[in-house]
Amino acid sequence: MSDKLTKTALTPATHTTPPAKFSHGVRKGNILQVAGQVGFGPAVEGQAPTPVGPGLREQTLQAFANAEAILKEGGASWEDAVMIRVYLTDTGHFAEFNEIYNEYFASLQEAPAARTTVYVGLPAGLLVEVDVLAVLG
Repeated sequence: MSDKLTKTALTPATHTTPPAKFSHGVRKGNILQVAGQVGFGPAVEGQAPTPVGPGLREQTLQAFANAEAILKEGGASWEDAVMIRVYLTDTGHFAEFNEIYNEYFASLQEAPAARTTVYVGLPAGLLVEVDVLAVLG
């Protein structure tokens, strides 16, 4: 019998099938990696995903909700997050993003996750992307 850990792909019902060969999240043993999540609203069959709004706040909150859905699908929560990577399209959004981030994570009981923020180009209309690394148990 092999003691190899099973790798499980995670796709919550709220998410569309990825446009390429990747998973929204993957759990192997007690490690869970959430792929980059943007501010797309819940999946609607037959419709292409679209941003929830033009502003940073609504897109950030939706990206967090999308990441959280994958964490839950894999048996984790934000308390299990050890690393959060943030990708912003505009350096001018950094202060506003920090305000949103601090509000969102204000209720965490454990030490906050480590975080890296970088500036990137994203598809038209998208302002923020977030990925998460969580360790369970």
